[in-house]
Amino acid sequence: MGYELPGSGRPARRPRRFRGVLSLVAVGLFVCCVGAAGLGAWNYQHVRQSSGAARDAAEAFLHDVTSGDPSGAYDRLCGDTRERWSRDDFEQRLSVPPTITRYAIDDVSVASDRGQLRGTVTAKLTRRSGAVDRREMPMIKNGDQWQVCGDPF
Repeated sequence: MGYELPGSGRPARRPRRFRGVLSLVAVGLFVCCVGAAGLGAWNYQHVRQSSGAARDAAEAFLHDVTSGDPSGAYDRLCGDTRERWSRDDFEQRLSVPPTITRYAIDDVSVASDRGQLRGTVTAKLTRRSGAVDRREMPMIKNGDQWQVCGDPF
């Protein structure tokens, strides 16, 4: 008796078109993954290099503060902070005890926020009285320069 069960026999082959589309999708995903990895690596390098520049800017600001150059320190402030502090008020604030005599930068963190690089520098400040306190100085990259923002004291 020669009768066949339905569904038996050779399995149906997938059309070649389906394999071609599947190959294109795989290649597209691969290119996207490689591109995302490259962009991530570039962003990591950019932020890493910026943390050194932010540290240098904070170091220069604190050097001006401790060496008695309030005008130089004022020039390192961002525009928003300069709007809140006049040059005279800032210089007067630096001359009023407890003045800062030493500093040590403990940590620098930098992140990109909608394309704008921002950072925070944590420093240990030693006052003339001997008191030591830890401060976080907000930093912002303005053009090619890092500037101190917010209240640095």
